[in-house]
Amino acid sequence: MCGMVGYVGVQSALDAVLEGLGRLAGPGAGPGAGPGAAEGPNTAAAVGSSGVAVLADGGLAAAGACGGLPKLREALRGRPLPTGACAVGRLGGAAGAHSAQGAPEAAPRLDASGRVAVVHDGGLDNRGELRAELAARGHGLVSEADAEVVAHLLAEAFSSCVELGEAMRQVCRSLRGSFSLLAVHADQPDAVVGACRGAPLAVGVGEGESYLASDPAAFGGQATREVLRLGGEAGVVVLRRDHPEADEVRCEVTDLDGGVVRA
Repeated sequence: MCGMVGYVGVQSALDAVLEGLGRLAGPGAGPGAGPGAAEGPNTAAAVGSSGVAVLADGGLAAAGACGGLPKLREALRGRPLPTGACAVGRLGGAAGAHSAQGAPEAAPRLDASGRVAVVHDGGLDNRGELRAELAARGHGLVSEADAEVVAHLLAEAFSSCVELGEAMRQVCRSLRGSFSLLAVHADQPDAVVGACRGAPLAVGVGEGESYLASDPAAFGGQATREVLRLGGEAGVVVLRRDHPEADEVRCEVTDLDGGVVRA
């Protein structure tokens, strides 16, 4: 089982995502857990790989580790990431899983510029076709991960529409299969976008902060205003602050054609 969390808000996005992933992983993966901590009920999440990506200081920083959240927290103590106000993270579904290049399977995948990060759950039925199309357009993919395919497609779409929600809608219309996605782009530093088709995605709206997650258990009581569940019909969710000092986070849910489901 995989788990994903995205966060936009007034607290440290990195801490919020790590705490949310810890709730999904269960006991033994919390802030005080060390490398030898007991596994939680979600064994794959507790002992598999994990990764995070944070928007801060005009750029994007990402990290991943095998061994689950205890190992990721240990890695972050040695090489800290900026805290930021927007972040996404993922727990892997298999212990010790790596890409062919040695990166942890759950680490967010980036586009070639390093300004787009995507985490993914589910499967793309047309991954081979999309990879071939990207290669024909000059993209160099460095892993077999579906999330990297989406990151490259999202970067392309964003370059023409310059709006992350619309870029995600365009990308999702080209994807086949059941999936859920979370993404950030350094050129839209106050937003996290999520999408799903036939896979679970939950939205949690709180005071000055909002979450996206594969399961609302990640919210831990912070979604004090509203909890929405998606997963049947395809949809795209954009969480956005209007400016860096804004206390409110806007939440917009649309279908893949841009029709507003919730604004």
